[in-house]
Amino acid sequence: MDPSEVDVPPLKDLTIDNITDNVKLINSKCPNPRLKYILERVVQHLHDFARETRLSHDEWMTGLLFLTSVGQICTDVRQEFILLSDILGLSLLVDSIDHPKPRQSTEGTVLGPFHSNEAQVEPNGAQISHDPDGESCLVLCDIKDMSGKPVEGVKIDIWETDSKGFYDVQYPGREGPDQRAVMHSDKEGVFWFKAIVPVPYPIPSDGPVGKLLKQLKRHCYRPSHMHFMFEKSGYDHLITALYLRGDPYETSDAVFGVKESLIIDLGAVSSEQAQKHGVKEGSKLIGYNFVLVTEEQSRELREQNAMKAMKAQGRTMKLWNGLPVPDLD
Repeated sequence: MDPSEVDVPPLKDLTIDNITDNVKLINSKCPNPRLKYILERVVQHLHDFARETRLSHDEWMTGLLFLTSVGQICTDVRQEFILLSDILGLSLLVDSIDHPKPRQSTEGTVLGPFHSNEAQVEPNGAQISHDPDGESCLVLCDIKDMSGKPVEGVKIDIWETDSKGFYDVQYPGREGPDQRAVMHSDKEGVFWFKAIVPVPYPIPSDGPVGKLLKQLKRHCYRPSHMHFMFEKSGYDHLITALYLRGDPYETSDAVFGVKESLIIDLGAVSSEQAQKHGVKEGSKLIGYNFVLVTEEQSRELREQNAMKAMKAQGRTMKLWNGLPVPDLD
């Protein structure tokens, strides 16, 4: 690029005190107001962090090498950066901000690093786990909107570990997906399948994130749970999970995913349910009534929350593509 064609504000003699304003100034020509605002705040917070902690060069380099190692271990089936975001609580925070849920609707939680697009589409009643050591479990759920009407045709992505606490993608040489499936709700908003009782399991601890947890004296375990992801045009995307009450890691989830509304009691299959669904009476049962919100309901709540938060920070803002940016008019 010809330097004469670049409209860059002149930089001052750079010091600890003025470097932040200079970096924000040179980024100020960005035509995208949201990107400009995000970079402005990133620079401000990063520089304030360095000044506040009196960050040493060795610590700075250690951080860079740590992030490098996080990237190097990532694969198509292992996302160490998502794992890092999870154990820092950032994943849950971002989901809660971007997908706010009104009262009476189902809350979201973290995606986790082991979701896969390999899951096969299965009909209601399918056996999604073929682990012979797992304890059989009937999962019987329905989906409704905020007015209580059944929602038909929702795409439901489901995944869980095997009885040893491992996801299928963690096994080298595996033949195909297991403990996961894609289903669709019927005209009554119902979906059901046969699986195994979830068990607690460790998140991957053989990489840089695991080493960080050890230094922090934190365990690497997640409580027993089953993942669900819901998609349907016109409805807000929902990533959530159901957690078994009484799990030893219920109050210390390594990735901060547990919410009280998502904790369930493991039930027992009744004689009527056993006959209707072809399972053994008395076997384990997971049941839940999921409530979806529309995209419009979620958008309105997200925008209300955003402007309320900006006002509390004393910022004069406006919405741009539904997201806050400085109001310079």
